[in-house]
Amino acid sequence: MAEQTMAAGFATAFLDYAVEQGAPRAPLMAAARLSDADLADQDNRIPVTAYQTLIGAGIEATGDTSLLLRHVLETRLETMSIVGQIVHASTSFPHSLEQLNRYARLMADVPLAAGRDRFELLHEGEAVWLVDHRPADGDWMSTEAGFARFISEFRRSAPEYPFELALDVTYAPPPHANRYPELFRVPVTFRAARNALRINPVWLQEAFDGGKDYVFGVFTRHADSLLEELASNDSIRAAVEARMLADLHKGTLSMDRIARDLGVSRQTLYRRLKDEGVTFAQVHDELRHRMAMDYLSARKVSVGETAYLLGFSEASAFVRAFRRWTGASPTAWLAD
Repeated sequence: MAEQTMAAGFATAFLDYAVEQGAPRAPLMAAARLSDADLADQDNRIPVTAYQTLIGAGIEATGDTSLLLRHVLETRLETMSIVGQIVHASTSFPHSLEQLNRYARLMADVPLAAGRDRFELLHEGEAVWLVDHRPADGDWMSTEAGFARFISEFRRSAPEYPFELALDVTYAPPPHANRYPELFRVPVTFRAARNALRINPVWLQEAFDGGKDYVFGVFTRHADSLLEELASNDSIRAAVEARMLADLHKGTLSMDRIARDLGVSRQTLYRRLKDEGVTFAQVHDELRHRMAMDYLSARKVSVGETAYLLGFSEASAFVRAFRRWTGASPTAWLAD
């Protein structure tokens, strides 16, 4: 099954931060099954699940559920990824956001609807909102870290012009919600309809001091080569899964639509999947299985919510599928 991957630089930076906070390095790496070789180059690719496990181990070791959030607020993106260098060499915030969306995959694979960027600026009256289109799956860590990264970079670069004004998130208050006023410093609305950060509109016009055409070109050429390398390693199954993930909650997925999104005919998609030894229905079923295990293992959503996120019309249908996958009900599996 295709695996979502991400840049090793983020794992290295979080690991170093967790160790500074008192977590033991070797047990954290062992829990995430990461080696020194995996983390030797920030552009190396590691499984997203390894990073998530590393975060969980760090939180358990320190007893601080805000560990990732504090790490993001206290570190610099350019020390972890070429994307950070590109952002800082951009000419303005809109320009940097364009680059961030263009090179987002170099940081991590994130399931998005076909043709949709991760981040979008929306004007609503006098308010300007930065919307995160990452699927709302109840994962507060990824969402809060994503917005914290923007806030962190602007707090260091231009403290005289506050970037953040308000925050809306779809998840329920996390265990460290009492620290949000200290860390985010803006009003936060939980269980909102979308994940969005209201920003200071001055940043739509303000020029960045760091914009340098030559440096920007050097960084983007390197980033383009990394994107090409990732694309060359993609399988058709991975491409199908990436498009399925964004609409998984809808239940029935159209092979015709996904083929169209990929720029191939239905017959070509069928043939290429067959060459990789799978069918469209098998990819869908196994993706549901993998995501079910991810959701339930994290214990962030209920069985009923997991059924919805995976596109089952009824919880009973999900329970039957789960028994087929594992031989046990979700409740019994969680109790083991």
